[in-house]
Amino acid sequence: MLFGLLPGTLDILVLKALETRANHGYGVARWVRETTDGDIAIEEGALYTALHRLARAGLLRAEWRRSDTGRRARFYALTSKGRRVLGEQSDTWRRSAAALFKVIGTAPGRRRP
Repeated sequence: MLFGLLPGTLDILVLKALETRANHGYGVARWVRETTDGDIAIEEGALYTALHRLARAGLLRAEWRRSDTGRRARFYALTSKGRRVLGEQSDTWRRSAAALFKVIGTAPGRRRP
């Protein structure tokens, strides 16, 4: 089952996918799909729009390289600013998810102790 992305999640998915190594757009999309066992698939148009926006914001740097298949591809990597923003957004998402799970785990009409 594919889930739609919640607003604001695409940026953190892209930043996280690039946390450990530079990659091209297809590699970012594949990493997200594989990491989520196919539950999240990023549409190509949305992905490339996000990559360009994040690069303009100084969170990513881009350079042309040869991919594993020998094709020329634009590879993206986190900048130091991108690493900082990833850390901040990760903390925010962890707190948001924990709060949401508290709500989901509470019986209707009951307050948590």
